[in-house]
Amino acid sequence: MKKVIDFIKPAVILLLVAAVVALVLGGVNALTAETIENNDRVKVENAMKAVLPADSYEQFADEDVPEALDALYAAEGGGWVAQVTESGSQGNVTMMVGVSADLTCTGVSITSSSETAGLGAIASQQSEKGDAFRSQFVGLTSPVAVDKDGGQIDSISGATITSRAVSTGVTAALDACADLG
Repeated sequence: MKKVIDFIKPAVILLLVAAVVALVLGGVNALTAETIENNDRVKVENAMKAVLPADSYEQFADEDVPEALDALYAAEGGGWVAQVTESGSQGNVTMMVGVSADLTCTGVSITSSSETAGLGAIASQQSEKGDAFRSQFVGLTSPVAVDKDGGQIDSISGATITSRAVSTGVTAALDACADLG
């Protein structure tokens, strides 16, 4: 009987500790959820303004968003902003792509990426190299490809997969907006 008690006592203590930690984490999540949601909304709004400046954006209903896109917004005054996610070398690369009414890319803003620091992560950084990489897309029409694939985009050295992911995302956004008419 003593062996059973010696076994049960640590299990009960572990269960209680896990329950307390779960309650604390749940409480922190409840307290910060609204702030996180607001921060995400501001990040998306800033990304949209960076790729296609407009006074307002109207989000398309989910059922009206082309399959290749995560979300689509009509910019006041013309054009669209498309949210696209493509697979990079270390995970997904989520970006906002501005598309003008004449179906040219007006800009790219990477909102989420888990690419390798110093390599693929350059694509999303606010730095000379990152800005130079993203600015190559402005004014292009579909299809967009990296130089190694016969395209016009100089890929980031050591980050061809990331460069291809961004190029594929821009092409998907341009094609989806072209299909909208």
